[in-house]
Amino acid sequence: MILIDFKVAQYESFYNQAVDLAAAGQREAAIALYDQAIVHKPDYHEAWYNRGNALATLGRGEEAIASFEQAVAIKADKHEAWYNRGIELAALGRYAAAIESYDRAIAIKPDKHEAWYNRACAYGLLGQTEQATLNLAQAMGLSDRYGLLARTDSDFERIRQNQAFQTLVQGGLQHKPTDPAASDRA
Repeated sequence: MILIDFKVAQYESFYNQAVDLAAAGQREAAIALYDQAIVHKPDYHEAWYNRGNALATLGRGEEAIASFEQAVAIKADKHEAWYNRGIELAALGRYAAAIESYDRAIAIKPDKHEAWYNRACAYGLLGQTEQATLNLAQAMGLSDRYGLLARTDSDFERIRQNQAFQTLVQGGLQHKPTDPAASDRA
């Protein structure tokens, strides 16, 4: 005889249905099912994380941030939750807090080029040219797409005329950075 743990079956069922609904674009219904999964398993970091993603897609940034914070409270090394928390904080104009989230994502996954780039953007929005260019150089060293993207990204408007920024985005980076933590120490 096979015994089934119904509590496990319930939270997994709610979670799997929520994932399917979110993939089908039914975010509100997905959130309701993520909530049900969380009722049955409050420490289900994936449910909290995906709930945050669904909320973010709906433009409910503060709620998304709270869900991402729950996910990392349960699983501190979930770099995706730290990164997405940073995205939402930046969207709300809270750039210093966004940078802290990107820092956490990068500490866990140093090759997460998206976090390096978005950290550069946050520094650019703050007008901190040196930090913006250091982080942008790191992102460019990890992925070729960022040089072209940075040329037109409005996040760099405050520093666009800076010579170091211009040199970097026009191809002045002669080599790829070798130490992912190098600009993290600055």
